[in-house]
Amino acid sequence: MTRINPEGTIGILGGGQLGRMIALAAAKFGYRIHIYCPDTHSPAFHVADQVTVAAYDDEEALMAFAQSVDVVTYEFENIPAATAKIIEAIKPLRPGRKALEISQDRLSEKEFLNKAGATTAPYQAFDTREELEAAFAVIGRPAVAKTRRFGYDGKGQVMVKSKRDFDAVMDITKGGPAILEGFVTFDREISVIVARSVSADVAAFPVAENVHTNHVLDVTTVPANINEMIEAKAKVLATRIANELEYIGVLAVEMFVNDAKGEITVNEIAPRVHNSGHWTIEGAQTSQFEQHIRAICDLPLGPTSARGKVVMKNLLGKDILDFEKYLSDPTAAYHHYGKHDPRDGRKMGHVTWVTED
Repeated sequence: MTRINPEGTIGILGGGQLGRMIALAAAKFGYRIHIYCPDTHSPAFHVADQVTVAAYDDEEALMAFAQSVDVVTYEFENIPAATAKIIEAIKPLRPGRKALEISQDRLSEKEFLNKAGATTAPYQAFDTREELEAAFAVIGRPAVAKTRRFGYDGKGQVMVKSKRDFDAVMDITKGGPAILEGFVTFDREISVIVARSVSADVAAFPVAENVHTNHVLDVTTVPANINEMIEAKAKVLATRIANELEYIGVLAVEMFVNDAKGEITVNEIAPRVHNSGHWTIEGAQTSQFEQHIRAICDLPLGPTSARGKVVMKNLLGKDILDFEKYLSDPTAAYHHYGKHDPRDGRKMGHVTWVTED
């Protein structure tokens, strides 16, 4: 039986803000939530029916967690493969292990995307300084060196303009698996949030345009400032990727657009609900979080149309303290993630504006 009916229990690996918002969406349909996270101060704990505080390699705790729920999902992609294997042996894991394994390794991700028919930045794998030098000779300048695993929001990467940057690269990679990517000329960054259900139904949201500051998402705007051809091509690409992965749940596909050439380059995929999809809570007929619940529980997917022009802004660090300004704005929808310690660059919340024009 693939469907998980309301009043069932959904297990979530990870207790951050994404887990919190998944839990809130699940409650709308009457599901109960069990959060598994090693951090005792996880903001998702505030809205869960049950929590387990244990490490991701605690096999006994993982087995007890899996046995207490009907289906398991996750809010971030760095779940260890061994953890996923333990869960899958007991209960459905949606999305499955394949999406995790591909997205956790930048080289595997690039190889998968190219095989799926997407265009990516040119790339070369390297481990040692000698291999870096050979890769740089192929890729050319400028390039970006990235660790193959566990990089996000600009972490684990460095620009390479000349051989003088090799020391900085090796400091970042520490001789571990890495990848050198060629620089992509683009005019704007976009993302497509797409959902695929257990029954293989697929629905994509309108394309979002994203502006990053210091490698962290700052503002998302819908609709994106692109033509209909690029919009359609981006959605087709995202749908193809979801189908190739046999994906279940919400998937984010981040892309670069070259306006003059009408070209799309896929940057990366995120096998989860995504920061650039937060606009959907107020701005779309179905939020990405509700859509994720529908997909993993094999319910009918919801409509994805935007309710108007939408702007979403992240609140980083002490930006969250300006809550009175946003609460006084009748056009603003303010979200606080329940985190303490508003340090610089930390995602503390977001604000969304929806207008007819």
